[in-house]
Amino acid sequence: MKRPILLSALALSLAVSSAVHAQDSKSSRPPHSKWYLKAAGGYFFSITPGQFPNVGPYPPQDLHTQYNPANANPLDTLSRKVLTGSYGQGVRGGLSVGYNINKYIAVEATFNYFHSAKNLMTRNLSTMVSTNKVMGSIDSHGYVNAVDFAPSVVFSPGLEKINPYVRFGVVVPLWGRLYIETDAFQLSSPPAGAPLPPGTLIQTEVHRKEEIKPSITIGMQGALGVSFNVSSRFDIFVEAEYRNVPVKSKSKEVTKYSEVNTAVNASTGAVITQVSSRGLGDLSNAERNTDYVTTLDQNSNTPIGQTGTVVHYKNDNAPANDLKSYINIGGLGVNAGIKFRL
Repeated sequence: MKRPILLSALALSLAVSSAVHAQDSKSSRPPHSKWYLKAAGGYFFSITPGQFPNVGPYPPQDLHTQYNPANANPLDTLSRKVLTGSYGQGVRGGLSVGYNINKYIAVEATFNYFHSAKNLMTRNLSTMVSTNKVMGSIDSHGYVNAVDFAPSVVFSPGLEKINPYVRFGVVVPLWGRLYIETDAFQLSSPPAGAPLPPGTLIQTEVHRKEEIKPSITIGMQGALGVSFNVSSRFDIFVEAEYRNVPVKSKSKEVTKYSEVNTAVNASTGAVITQVSSRGLGDLSNAERNTDYVTTLDQNSNTPIGQTGTVVHYKNDNAPANDLKSYINIGGLGVNAGIKFRL
């Protein structure tokens, strides 16, 4: 009697064990790879503003002068303000590949694209005394586009649902340009002997765009964030990130240039005739290209004179020389994105 009971109990035990194992097999999730992908976007704010570099011969200032031909020095300064800011303010998007070394440590490699907000780099305004008629103006705005590579290490407590983390690493710019767009306007007397009626002024309008290429540099980055698990493969995350990426100039090229000189009636501003014009192809090598150096000396290719808007250099057929300038494309930002476990 005992033997059939024992056999029955053993059979029941095996059946229950098989059923539980089958249930576990059905409910268990397939193991994920240690690799993952991330996509993020965010906005950065400037927290370390500095003085902007010069735009050619024009310092980073907002200057308003008044023209009074009755004075020995006809230009009187009405206001002057130094222009400061940073190219770290703007939008950024990135794609990351990560690898979980263990539950608490991961490494990531991120490629980012950054587009900064436009900054006023210089403004000069000159008006006629009593009438406030604009006799001349220069406005230059600059912005940065850049692509960088950012390797980092991520540390977390390894929680399943809500997992805070910190991230540290470096920033290596792969490509970048500082674009400067300038619009200039000037009213001036025509050259002596020009076949123009009395009471005529020459109106000069210039638009130019410059691209400044950076030297190789390296920066640093750090972030504090939290990840929220939404499914077996997906997380969403938000983070605050700080970046410090100083960049120095290497060379500059004028990529767009338009200049039109028009004879106008001094009283009414009516156009009389177009006197001359210049385009990008009319610029000399020195006007179009600049190599930045740490020191200017007697051997540097610097300006020696100017005729109208044409600047003459020691060697017009070689790139000009100018002092290196520095900008920072870092800042404090907020990112949000999605993480996909492979």
